[in-house]
Amino acid sequence: MRIAGGITIVLSLVGAVSASLRPRSHDTRDYFALHLDPAIPPSQVAQVLGARHEGQIGELTDHHTFSLPRDENSHLDTLLDDWRAKRQLRRRSGNKITSRSSRNPLDGILWSQKLAPRQRLKKRIPPPPVAAVARSNPRNDKAAEQARAHVMKTLGISDPIFEEQWHLHNVERPEHDLNVTGIWLEGVTGKGIITAVIDDGLDMDSKDLKSNYFAEGSYDFNDDDPEPRPELSDDRHGTRCAGEIAAAKNNVCGVGVAFDSKVAGIRILSKAIDDVHEAEAINFGYQKNDIYSCSWGPPDDGATMDAPGVLIKRAMVNGVQKGRGGKGSIFVFAAGNGAMSGDNCNFDGYTNSIYSITVGAIDREGNHPSYSESCSAQLVVAYSSGSGDAIHTTDVGSDKCYSMHGGTSAAGPLAAGAVALALSVRPELTWRDLQYLMVETAVPVNEDDGSWQVTSSGRKFSHDWGFGKVDTYSLVARARSWEFVKPQAWYDSPWLRVHREIPQGDKGLLSRINVTAEQIKKANFARLEHVTVTMNVNHTRRGDLSVEMRSPGGTTSHLSVTRDEDNANAGYVDWTFMSVAHWGETPVGEWTVIVKDTEVNNDQGTFIDWRINLWGEAIDGSKQPLHPLPDLHDDDHPYEDAPVATTTVATGPTKTSHPNPDEHHDRPVNEKPGQPTPTKPAADQSTPAASPSSSAAASNYISSYLPSFGASKRTQVWIYASLAMIIVFFIGLGIYFQLQRHKHRRTNPQDDYEFEMIEDEDEMHPMTGAPGRSQRRGGELYNAFAGESDEEMFSDDDDSYGDGAANTREKDGEHDISQNTRLLSEK
Repeated sequence: MRIAGGITIVLSLVGAVSASLRPRSHDTRDYFALHLDPAIPPSQVAQVLGARHEGQIGELTDHHTFSLPRDENSHLDTLLDDWRAKRQLRRRSGNKITSRSSRNPLDGILWSQKLAPRQRLKKRIPPPPVAAVARSNPRNDKAAEQARAHVMKTLGISDPIFEEQWHLHNVERPEHDLNVTGIWLEGVTGKGIITAVIDDGLDMDSKDLKSNYFAEGSYDFNDDDPEPRPELSDDRHGTRCAGEIAAAKNNVCGVGVAFDSKVAGIRILSKAIDDVHEAEAINFGYQKNDIYSCSWGPPDDGATMDAPGVLIKRAMVNGVQKGRGGKGSIFVFAAGNGAMSGDNCNFDGYTNSIYSITVGAIDREGNHPSYSESCSAQLVVAYSSGSGDAIHTTDVGSDKCYSMHGGTSAAGPLAAGAVALALSVRPELTWRDLQYLMVETAVPVNEDDGSWQVTSSGRKFSHDWGFGKVDTYSLVARARSWEFVKPQAWYDSPWLRVHREIPQGDKGLLSRINVTAEQIKKANFARLEHVTVTMNVNHTRRGDLSVEMRSPGGTTSHLSVTRDEDNANAGYVDWTFMSVAHWGETPVGEWTVIVKDTEVNNDQGTFIDWRINLWGEAIDGSKQPLHPLPDLHDDDHPYEDAPVATTTVATGPTKTSHPNPDEHHDRPVNEKPGQPTPTKPAADQSTPAASPSSSAAASNYISSYLPSFGASKRTQVWIYASLAMIIVFFIGLGIYFQLQRHKHRRTNPQDDYEFEMIEDEDEMHPMTGAPGRSQRRGGELYNAFAGESDEEMFSDDDDSYGDGAANTREKDGEHDISQNTRLLSEK
């Protein structure tokens, strides 16, 4: 690794842990992370700041940790005043900030974050069961019993609890297990693959794990120690997860899904850590560790909305781009256990990341456990607790076993074990190949439960089940002959300005964007994978909101759902929702977002703006660069250039009940591919704003030979109609021009970017979309970011990407969207 000034040091093969080599002393020193221009040596920055250089941040090139005694903060602020002023001036003037044009090392600071330890991540242990549930049909299937006996004899499995490990071989319900024993019989047991369990530690002295423990890929970031040994009384979660993946075949407990693979432990959950430690953990040993199993996240309380900070996001992108020699680290995340609190995994920035394989739960009888969260970002489900039983695995102790492991915490590691088996037969698979394989081989379950829709790609998708349950045999078999996907491509839409109040009840605010074939081709985009939507919505009670997205092919994603426990006066602030439901659909056509305020009460909100990002496979991989690392300014809003949405209001009665989650399926549930059915209209198709016609691709302005005044089409119509009326008054042809104006308004084509009020389809008038007369008004032009200042270099906000972001950004010098929107309402 190169350090500024040409000094070279030799790092461990398992990765850099430089910032962890010196124990932190937050009581006496302040720590901060800086991203530096490669031309600026960190030693020079440290000298100018009077700070101590603590080292590079893990595997993140040009990212460093510095520290200062707490009593010298005022000195630091003085030194940075000039830097802040220059940076702000250059950003506003559009000049690139570069250190090469100045001898001041502070000009080489590209990004900064003050660090503070927090214990914000929670293990995804399921809530206690409300009551004991007796298993139905406890009688064993004779053929399944004989098959299990054959597996045990052939492979020499004598582990005492193997017969209780129903998730590996279910003799009561043979259709409900991981379908893994057949692939074992073919000699596929995970050899050569390493899974790192990021958790609360790993008992490397357990006889069930000792032979498969991988020390080089392990580290304790809670106690700055190479051994991630459990220390606290409840440090058992990581060991149990590790046993599911790689418990050895012996005479101790049971076996792991990939019982000949290796397992590493990375300890982060037992004490408070800062973002540097978490970023280091995510990339630790990423040339040796293949898979990172993560059964944790923000609290599953139905009220929290939290995401990793910029530094952690960069580490994840760094992992998928550089890990495993460029094939990419595999991140497997448990979906979350907050379903009984109304939680949804799209409120978690780890599980809704495009870089994660998000895994929900299914129990031993094929039911959806009451704790398992649903969302459009969930890829698959794997087995876990419910219906009177749980996962039987290893526990902390020399020969201890555990029979009550559960929650999505247990589902995630089982999926990670299946991935380990697939990689063992095809190590060249990339992180996106593994996601494709999961999608292609998942098996739909409970197809008559009303949650499934058939997408225009012919796949079935459910927000409860993802694409279905993990089928290990099919996954490995498909991996053997899988054709590698080309590099990742992406299309980023412009920000769309909305700035309209959201109606309450069953009506919603609908906004559209048309993505053209030319735009997709220009983006080198061949095949759709993930869809992300970033939006800003101001609301005085976040839990009242819900958001739907409809693809050009008619598939519906429920990006957000109402949450009874979420009383935050925050709305959505630059929050990114994600969906895998549109995998394989065409990206070309009209994408629609619908924001609803489901409760009729005194809590109101405003839809500010949004953008869509499409992610997929490149047309020409040789021409496709890597996506840049996430930046603090990725969601900056260029309002001077952004399209302004025009509006049409469709009025009608409202209801106070919550919307039916299946209400907007544009295909009948379980409709088979190749059976075309007319797609239901999203709204009244007789009005220009609601008609999904080819005019959606029309220009946003009137004929090019007329001046546009920089306004939207409907505003231009208003301008020219007014001029027409004046001309009518002076030349005496009023009747003629009034008729022409009326005709022009009726035939005015649809805009590229527009939104409208919508209501339940079964209540809409067949002609007007409302029982009364439709009212129109022009969209207000309002710059929500007028007077925006640059972010402060060092923030006192310890959770700038979490639940407190909306209320603390003003302290950091960032603009608070919700405050400006309230000013608009007051005016």
